Amino acid sequence: MLKKLLPWQLRKYFEMPRRIRKHELQSTLWYMPGLYIIGSFIFVAITLYLDTVFELSSYVPEMFHTSAQPTRLLISALIGGILTLSAFTLNSLLVVLTTFSGQFSPRMLMNFVADRTTQHFIGIFHFSFVYVLVVFLFITSEENEYFVAIPGMTVFLAFVTVITFIFFMNHATSWMQVHNITTHMKEQSISIVRKTLRNDLEQFRCEEPNDLMEEEQKTETLITARESGYLQLIDFKSMINEAKKDHVIIKLHNKVGDYVLKGNRYFSYWGPGAERVNPDKYTSFIEVGYKETEIQDIKMGMTKLSEIGVKSLGNNDPQTTITVIHQMADLLLEVERDITFTPYLADQNNQVRVIMDAEDFSYYLYRGFGYLRHYAGDNYPIITEIIIALSMVAQSISEERLDMVWDFAKNSTDHIPKQFIYELDRDYLLKKLYDLAVFTNHQQDYEPIKKRLLNIEKKHS
Repeated sequence: MLKKLLPWQLRKYFEMPRRIRKHELQSTLWYMPGLYIIGSFIFVAITLYLDTVFELSSYVPEMFHTSAQPTRLLISALIGGILTLSAFTLNSLLVVLTTFSGQFSPRMLMNFVADRTTQHFIGIFHFSFVYVLVVFLFITSEENEYFVAIPGMTVFLAFVTVITFIFFMNHATSWMQVHNITTHMKEQSISIVRKTLRNDLEQFRCEEPNDLMEEEQKTETLITARESGYLQLIDFKSMINEAKKDHVIIKLHNKVGDYVLKGNRYFSYWGPGAERVNPDKYTSFIEVGYKETEIQDIKMGMTKLSEIGVKSLGNNDPQTTITVIHQMADLLLEVERDITFTPYLADQNNQVRVIMDAEDFSYYLYRGFGYLRHYAGDNYPIITEIIIALSMVAQSISEERLDMVWDFAKNSTDHIPKQFIYELDRDYLLKKLYDLAVFTNHQQDYEPIKKRLLNIEKKHS
C-alpha cells in the first residue's frame, strides 16, 4: 500500500530484483550523497551533544572557546562559501557529462556518475552544506553558551570542502583522458567476466552433455514472451535447481542483452516431468526491463568501448581509436581465458538442465572489432592496427581459436581490392598480416592476399 504512494522514480526500485536494484542504486547520483546527508545529521547530533549537554568547553582551554555570536557569523559565512563550491562542482559535473556525451558516447554518462570517487566527492559537499545549515538553525537561540565542537567541526569541514573541490577538478579532468576512460571500461568488463559470469555460469558449464532427452524433445513445450524488453538478468542457479526437481531440460532462445518482443520465443522445456511444470516459475527467473544492463552482459561493455573508438574516428582522432583497439585486445584475452564456450549447464550429477543460446569466441571477436572495422572503412592504418592487435591476441590464446582470429583478419582485407591503397600502407599492412599468418599457421592463405594487393598497384600504375 505504501509503495503506491511513492513516486515512480522510487517505486521502481522496490519492484526490481536485488541484484538489479543494487546495480541501479549504485549508478544513481543521489544514492551516495543521500547516505552522506544522513551521516551529516548524525554528526550534528554528536557536536550539539558535546557542546550543549556534555559541555565540552569545560574540559578544554579557553583559547578554543567561541561564544554564540562569533559562531553564528562563522557558520553563516561558511554556508555561502560551501554552497558556492558546490555550485562550481555541479557545473563542472555538467561540463564533463556534456563532453562525454558529445565526444565519446552517451552511454559513458552513467559510468562517470556511477564512479565511486565521483559520488564520494559530491557526497562530501552535501554533507558539509547540510551540516552547517542544520547547526546554524540550532544555535540561533543560544546567547550565553560557549562552543568548541561546533566551530571546530565547521572549520574542519570548510577545509575538507576546499580540498575536495581541488581533488574533484583533478578527478574530472583525469577521468576524461582517453587512456583512463578506456582502461576503466576494460576493467569494468573484466570484472563482469571474473565475478558475475564466473560465479553465475562457469560452475555449471559442461562441454559434453550426457543425456539431452532427445525422445522427449520431440514434444517440447514452447513458452513465448509476455512483454517486450531487454533480457537483463537470468537466475541460472535457481533455474537449474528447479529443472532438476521437475526432471526437465530448459532451452533458452535468447541471450542476456537481447531485445525480445511480446510473443517471441522465450524458452522451451521437455523431459519426463514436463507435464507437471509450472512455466510461470521459470519465467520469474528471467528479468526483463526497458534497458540493457551490464550485470551479466559483457557485450554491452565491449560495445561501449568500441563506440569510443568509432566516435574518435569521426573526430579525426586516430590515437584514441588505437588505444581502444589495444584495450579491446586485452579484454578479448580475458574473455577467452575465463569463459567456457559451451551452451550446456548441468546440475551436480552432470545432467544437463539448461541449454543456453550461447556464443563462441568469434562472436566476441566481432563484437569487439566488428564496429571498429566497419567504420574505419578505407582507413588502412586503423585496419593495420586491428591486425596488429589480433596478432598479439593470437600469441596468447589457445590453438583452437586461431582459425577464428585469422578468418576475421582475412575478412577485414577482402574489401581492399575495391579501393586504392597507398604503397606504404600496403607494405605495412602486408607485413603485419604475414606476422598474424605465422602466429595462426596460415602462411599459405597469406599468399593469395599478397598477390591480390600487389595487383592493385599494377592496375593503378
